[in-house]
Amino acid sequence: MRLIILGPPGAGKGTQAERLAAGRGIPHISTGDIFRANIKNETELGLKVKDILASGGYVTDEITNEIVKNRLAEDDAKAGFLLDGYPRTANQVDALDAMLAEKGEALDAVLELTVDAEEVVQRLVKRAETSGRSDDTEEVIRERQELYVRETAPLAEAYTQRGMLVQIDGMGSMDEVEARINAALDQVSSAR
Repeated sequence: MRLIILGPPGAGKGTQAERLAAGRGIPHISTGDIFRANIKNETELGLKVKDILASGGYVTDEITNEIVKNRLAEDDAKAGFLLDGYPRTANQVDALDAMLAEKGEALDAVLELTVDAEEVVQRLVKRAETSGRSDDTEEVIRERQELYVRETAPLAEAYTQRGMLVQIDGMGSMDEVEARINAALDQVSSAR
């Protein structure tokens, strides 16, 4: 399956994406993980995005689109993938559509985890304390939530108009959320 998972930062996308990708035998492609690995290794890309991420901003569409295009060209993504953190903007949606169209492919579904905004902020503050992620200050977290609402949430509407959006209640245990996702994807698969 070719999937996207949406939701505000801290909604559990990464955790659920890893579980879903493993269960479905497709790669979990997280732009955030790619950026953090490049920052850690002090690559050219890492140096470009370090300051942007530290201030709570998002990396430009041009850089992000190129990274995703290169990643989707790898062998393990030929049979499917789960994108986490991409697309974030209408321009990225268009770029992804073009990437897939070039290969005669299309998305199967777009999952959106819905959560309580205040609970998400508390999750991220706690994660910052336990994982030492310096980019997760409360101020940065709130800025990312606002950016999500302004820039990324409208994507849900675009995918709804295409009949591709599947909303999943992201509150509850990891197992409960995973069960909801798998049940929804089983319905998508059987509808095809």
